[in-house]
Amino acid sequence: MTGRVLVIKLGALGDFLQALGPFAAIRRHHENAEITLLTTAPFREMAERCGCFDSVWLDRRPKLWQVPDWLRLRAQLREARFDRVYDLQTSDRSGFYFSLFFPGPFPEWSGIARGCSHPHANPKRDFQHTVERQTEQLQMAGIADVPVASVDWMTADVSRFQLPEPYVLFVPGGAPHRPEKRWPEAGYAALAGLLAERGLTPVLLGTAAEAKALAAIAKACPQAVNLAGQTNLFDIAALARQAKAAVGNDTGPMHLIATAGCPAVALFSGASDPALCAPRGRQVTVLRRGTLATLTPDEVLDALSLREATKSPSGPGHP
Repeated sequence: MTGRVLVIKLGALGDFLQALGPFAAIRRHHENAEITLLTTAPFREMAERCGCFDSVWLDRRPKLWQVPDWLRLRAQLREARFDRVYDLQTSDRSGFYFSLFFPGPFPEWSGIARGCSHPHANPKRDFQHTVERQTEQLQMAGIADVPVASVDWMTADVSRFQLPEPYVLFVPGGAPHRPEKRWPEAGYAALAGLLAERGLTPVLLGTAAEAKALAAIAKACPQAVNLAGQTNLFDIAALARQAKAAVGNDTGPMHLIATAGCPAVALFSGASDPALCAPRGRQVTVLRRGTLATLTPDEVLDALSLREATKSPSGPGHP
């Protein structure tokens, strides 16, 4: 198919990463089309570098009362004269964008907007994992082959961090308004100590806003390397490829680490369901407790399968 195609994926990070396979499938299916992604600012660079899109638009996500912004978005969508739209966000907001084409002409639309031409007509779609849900949505729109997500194109020079190897990535943070999804700092600190005893360097990843939590873990384990606020997403992907393993909460960077191929242990509380949103990768282990405070460092260590790892080149865990 030639013509013009719009893909809608606004976020969040984990969802964006799990849409990389569908992005590639759409690009392959519409090889000669001009494909535009509508997304949000945090994902602009990834969208521009992934090789699936000819252009990237930023959605300002106007509030209900911001009428001029809605009118600008409506004009932008209509003037582009898209032949087909793939709504991979399938939220109330993105579904409403379908109505912005009123009174027509309407593009072909894959999603859940009422009256669209290619609906994802599965009444149990909300009980599917994100990957299976989007794969089935594209199948219903005529795209049969959806590849596994790849971040091989996300590269960076991480030699500046001068990390002692072997190392294990820690992702102790998460959404600030969802503290119940975090394993307590004391658990990470104790696990860091257990790994350090075995010759592994805990490497702490997080944003500047999470610096206090990471500093507390680093204080408890002097061997840990604290990279709070020092890494971008491309750095994290590169670090993941060199890491022995990773452990972290139900948060976006764990999806990136798993997609990069790093053995990952993802910690879930009762606040989210791994059957719907767990990271996908070559080697992902999920540990779930109703309350993460009941999860012990030894349980996580066992899941990491690193009890015998050492720094010695001739030791277990090394070629």
